[in-house]
Amino acid sequence: MSNINEWFSLKDKTALVTGARTGIGQAIAIGLAKAGAEVVLVGHRDNMQETESKIEQFDGRYETHLMDLSKVEEVKGKCEEILSSHSIDIVVNNAGVIRREPAATHSLKDWQAVLDTNINSVFLLCQAFAKPMLERKNGKIINIASLLSFQGGITVPGYAASKHAIAGLTKALANEWASSGIQVNAIAPGYIATNNTEALRNNEERNASILSRIPAQRWGKPDDLVGAAIFLASDASDYVNGHVLTVDGGWMAR
Repeated sequence: MSNINEWFSLKDKTALVTGARTGIGQAIAIGLAKAGAEVVLVGHRDNMQETESKIEQFDGRYETHLMDLSKVEEVKGKCEEILSSHSIDIVVNNAGVIRREPAATHSLKDWQAVLDTNINSVFLLCQAFAKPMLERKNGKIINIASLLSFQGGITVPGYAASKHAIAGLTKALANEWASSGIQVNAIAPGYIATNNTEALRNNEERNASILSRIPAQRWGKPDDLVGAAIFLASDASDYVNGHVLTVDGGWMAR
């Protein structure tokens, strides 16, 4: 490519982002739209208005679909509905849940709820949207991992297990699909100020402990993930596969 901007352009691409209502998912969806993509916004409730409004401000293109990833049995059918009207070039599996409870008392119900949303439905989404990608030999899949893809965390055994699984799934799919022109990678956010981390930020002791380890000396913002997402969604990353990219202010280097 003669123009470096073309490496990162998502013009004429369609990107699907789960959990696009708030936080990291919202920031990535808006960023992909600014890079030129039409964005399919996926959430489990009809409350995507804030994300839609932000995209409308710069005349971006979007369409919203409801999908409850906790209902694993419904995921395949919902994906087929989307594929009936869209050719999906980029998938960002961002939606996730967390249940905080010590491992000794962690209920099977909470364990199953986390795994259903965070890994079982992600596998089904990858399967469904990769099928046409495999046929045309082109596509990008970006899974949202976590620092707990590498570490165990505290009082979040289901979440840690699911995010370790995301890292493994990313590598497994890359091994199978790289030869067909599909790049499967993951982004592992550090400690980002979102609804999922509100409990940690409100705990003075835990908040101080976390900040003391981050070389950047601050919590991340959802916008800090956008550049990495655009890179992994664009032609600039065509030879990057099976990689888990940490965006963590230096946490993992400490």
